[in-house]
Amino acid sequence: MRVIVVGAGEVGYHVADRLAKEQHDVVVVDLAPERLDYVQSHIDVAVIEGSGASPAVLRKAGIREAGLLLAVTSVDEINLVSCMSVPSRSGLIKVARVSNPDFYAERATLQPSAFAVDLLINPERELALDAFRLLQVVAASDVAVFADGAVQVVGLMVTDGAPIAGRSLAEVSAAEQGRQLLTVAVERDGATIVPTGATVIEAGDHIYAIAAAAEIPRALELTGHHYEKVQRVMLGGGSVEMFYLASLLQQHEVGAIAIVENRERAQELAEKLDRTLVLNGNVTDVELLELEGVGGMDAFVALTDYDEANIIASLVAKHAGAKQVITLVNKSDYVPLARRIGLDAAVSPRLSAAGAILRYVRRGSVRRVATLQNNDAEVMLLTVTTNSPLLGRPLAERHIPEGAIVGAILRGTGVLVPTGRDALRVGDEVIVFALPEAVDPVTRLFPP
Repeated sequence: MRVIVVGAGEVGYHVADRLAKEQHDVVVVDLAPERLDYVQSHIDVAVIEGSGASPAVLRKAGIREAGLLLAVTSVDEINLVSCMSVPSRSGLIKVARVSNPDFYAERATLQPSAFAVDLLINPERELALDAFRLLQVVAASDVAVFADGAVQVVGLMVTDGAPIAGRSLAEVSAAEQGRQLLTVAVERDGATIVPTGATVIEAGDHIYAIAAAAEIPRALELTGHHYEKVQRVMLGGGSVEMFYLASLLQQHEVGAIAIVENRERAQELAEKLDRTLVLNGNVTDVELLELEGVGGMDAFVALTDYDEANIIASLVAKHAGAKQVITLVNKSDYVPLARRIGLDAAVSPRLSAAGAILRYVRRGSVRRVATLQNNDAEVMLLTVTTNSPLLGRPLAERHIPEGAIVGAILRGTGVLVPTGRDALRVGDEVIVFALPEAVDPVTRLFPP
């Protein structure tokens, strides 16, 4: 499929990279030649210099043959005009990145159909949703939910002395027999593998587990953590992401304190967030954080507009004793570095937006896609049809692509973590963990 990506920033680069790896014909459009040079030197895509709001430039990029137009520059108006300048037709999906929160307010007049757009993506709100999911599982670096939360994928660091450390996954599985819980990936020394039963888990490993919601506390115990419900959260920064997250916390009756450096912004947020205590101060002020009790918080989330300030504030909060620390980083290259310097989890609005786009544009039997903030792997929810070559015989007798693993089967209202003896049935929904190179081969096993 021809895909045109307008915008060569973090969002555009990340989505173009993912789609190119799946053998799509990707063209990236941007006004900045240095960005296009970077894109072309790192990923296998075509580039065109020019404005994505120009019909002539889009025609040059091949919009008439395209199946997908992604307008994801940092300017909302350019993204909307880009989509409006292309006539709607069957087979073309148009996605626009729009960040202004006024567009999403109650009774907002902006509707996708009014601008000939199929989907509006808000990176800041997507990040807030990702951070909120992380807050539901203290100690998790990644959380993705399926089936309205009945099944979750969590990323967890294995601590020293954890019950799972020093044991093979076969031994753990035998001891935990009957639990709907499966380790689907192990990250060690910067590399991610899909494990076998012989894989021995070590302290310091970062694992990804698929589990029924009721088994999440046990997953935390096995990796050396404790399950606790978040009740008090400190937010640092006055960004749009902070506003969205504070709003979510208010909706779920979680107590929150926000520290905002700009006095006018603090006043504005205090008026909008009637159940959040908003304080005027510097989030990197160690004395202020300690005075406001950051060490007694269930979580601290750094959400300023500056990566360096977020990292410093997060390290202070972690050192002071905050149980969970989540750090906003705009540079996606910083995301995998977060754990290496002692932070629990990092979130990126660019990666959150890219994940939301990929969840939408996947079609056929792919029902949902979860992208992980700290890993290039994907977790896909796929429907088993009569055309699937996996039907009928046990999974152990079917060839699952290397780098992928079937983590769970949703059958009716039940959740099954499969063994090699289980077979798929028509109508099953299957959750598959796949490394980047396995994504395309996996989707071919689940034709529409």
